[in-house]
Amino acid sequence: MSERKPSLREALLNKRMLLCVACGFTSGLPLYVLYQLIPAWLRDQQVDLKTIGLFSLVSFPYTWKFLWSPVMDRMELPFLGRRRGWALVTQVALLLALASFALFNPTDDIGSIAWVVTLVALFSATQDIVLDAYRRELLPDAELGVGNSYFVNAYRVSSLVPGSLALILADTLPWETVHLVVAAFMGVGIATTLLMPEPQVRTTKVLDWKIAVVEPFKEFFQRDGTRNAMLILAFMLLYKLGDSMATALVTPFYLDIGFSKTEIGEVAKVASLWASITGGVVGGVAMVRIGINRALWVFGVVQVTSILGFAALAEIGHDIYALFAVVSFEYLGVGLGTAAFVAFIARTTDKRYTATQFALLTSLTGVPRTFANASTGWIIEGVGYTAFFLFCTVVAIPGMVLLRWVAPWGPDPAPRNG
Repeated sequence: MSERKPSLREALLNKRMLLCVACGFTSGLPLYVLYQLIPAWLRDQQVDLKTIGLFSLVSFPYTWKFLWSPVMDRMELPFLGRRRGWALVTQVALLLALASFALFNPTDDIGSIAWVVTLVALFSATQDIVLDAYRRELLPDAELGVGNSYFVNAYRVSSLVPGSLALILADTLPWETVHLVVAAFMGVGIATTLLMPEPQVRTTKVLDWKIAVVEPFKEFFQRDGTRNAMLILAFMLLYKLGDSMATALVTPFYLDIGFSKTEIGEVAKVASLWASITGGVVGGVAMVRIGINRALWVFGVVQVTSILGFAALAEIGHDIYALFAVVSFEYLGVGLGTAAFVAFIARTTDKRYTATQFALLTSLTGVPRTFANASTGWIIEGVGYTAFFLFCTVVAIPGMVLLRWVAPWGPDPAPRNG
């Protein structure tokens, strides 16, 4: 039996959407602590850039989280249920780990800080496994688009805590206090977990680890055949590769064409945050009407086209209005594309193996980011910025071509049982 398509009001305003917002915020917070707050803290305490750069290696749990995701699918803790129990454990662990930064001085305890950073990445990736699975099990297929757009937008908004609030506080308060304030925001996730319902999904609770590891992958490859599964995996790698590469080194790009750090902070960062949020909201609303398949096509075209704006800016040079327009259009495309992409990932998973399959697919989406960070500097030095952004546009096309097979233009497929 097909699900009744909700009205726009029903899809946008219900308790499930509020839960998606709260889960998105608590999922994004620790990641932005690692990528924004920790580098700022270390640099403010005179840690050299080479050492700070090495801290980027701690992102490995986000890429390899599918290795321990079967534990979340199979092992149920003796409190709160399968999803809520694991969510509470990871959130309490994150609160304590984030607060523990207050105990260390970067000048004397850089090794200890590195260990805590690694623990935060591990707990954060594990929380993502649980909350991604929870969201998939909570939302009916008809609400996957808007629910995931709410989640993604709240995820981005959480960056304002470690990336803005914390830095403002650090001008007047000691860093020890700042770390405690940021850690306290994990209370949002803890309170949400205690209040939210446990999804009612049938699952096997026998702790057969061979089944736990093998069955999710077996089901994925046997569902529609190995060829279709490989096409989906290729799509996961390629759909956002172009914009991942284009945005990997945007701050050095802005500096190199003459913008000051203040101009970048006041114009580019604000434009990127709110344009991506607007894109996510518009994308979520649109997917209620046009579906995920059509959204991947429409939003993908915007995503690819917007990369050309950077090529134009490279030729224009220092122009505040051009900077605002280009960044706004690019991140509008990023917001739209991400909303549809995350909804597609959720729809692709089987609810019996949500944690494992979702972790596998989202781990793959992190590979382009790693590739971009590792290769873009070399390419730019070789060909220059304009040619580089044109290259990124070309790189984005194969992901669009794969839509013909993984998400053909037309109505979304009927929801699967399970």
